[in-house]
Amino acid sequence: MARNGRMTVSTDRRGHTAGWAETEAAPATPVAPDPAAAAFFDVDNTMMQGASIYWFARGLAARNYFTTGDLARFAWQQLRFRVLATEHAGDMSQAKEAALAFIEGWRVDDVERLAEEIFDELMAPRIWAGTRRLAQRHLDAGERVWLVSAAPVEIGRVIASRLGLTGAIGTVAEVVDGAYTGRLVGDLMHGPAKAEAVTQLAAVEGLDLARCSAYSDSANDLPMLSAVGRAVAVNPDGALLRQARQRGWEVRDFRTGRRAVKIAVPSTAAAGLLAGAVGAGMALQKRRRVR
Repeated sequence: MARNGRMTVSTDRRGHTAGWAETEAAPATPVAPDPAAAAFFDVDNTMMQGASIYWFARGLAARNYFTTGDLARFAWQQLRFRVLATEHAGDMSQAKEAALAFIEGWRVDDVERLAEEIFDELMAPRIWAGTRRLAQRHLDAGERVWLVSAAPVEIGRVIASRLGLTGAIGTVAEVVDGAYTGRLVGDLMHGPAKAEAVTQLAAVEGLDLARCSAYSDSANDLPMLSAVGRAVAVNPDGALLRQARQRGWEVRDFRTGRRAVKIAVPSTAAAGLLAGAVGAGMALQKRRRVR
């Protein structure tokens, strides 16, 4: 099970906190390991169609944790942040305060169990086959492959385990006595925080970042893409596509026609998807009051 892997939380000298969790996955074929190289994949709209936390919320709605109306408002908030590219300090502060409200008081084991069920039901069919093949190439070359997501690291680890990857880097949620408090440890795993976390992991694991690769769809991940020797824009937004062309980065686009438009609703902007959790949190609180 995914929850059996090793979990590490690290804080650097500047106070930035990163969490990474290894799975017990092994490469599909025995190859000589390359201890100095790794690949880092953003999740939302890079590894899967839409946002992982949206599909997680949708799975919870199907289990009557909150209403479909709350889910629709959640999706709309994500889309608004995506289209308007709202990344101002006030919005990020609100997102940080709201980030984990919807799992306050939940047991970590229960969240991981639900994440496993919901991945199998809703996320697995939405994994980009092309991106999955890119990850497999790194595994076949003996390299480690890490997901990097704004979602809580425990949820990222479940996704990585299901995909047979090395592990996940994610947002660190405060846990007391095996339950989430609804607060974060450090900052959201978003923007520059991703680059800092990748750098920390590289130092601990002995990786040579010049030999590492990173994949993302969003210009928000330019710091992470710039931190490695090989950057690849996958299903890029307009801003990232322009940067990729200017910098000579490889571009891979697995979207086609109207299908690309349809998957835009569960968006990738961390501020939007985590601020959207306010609606989920409010719905859960209402449900608890009714009981």
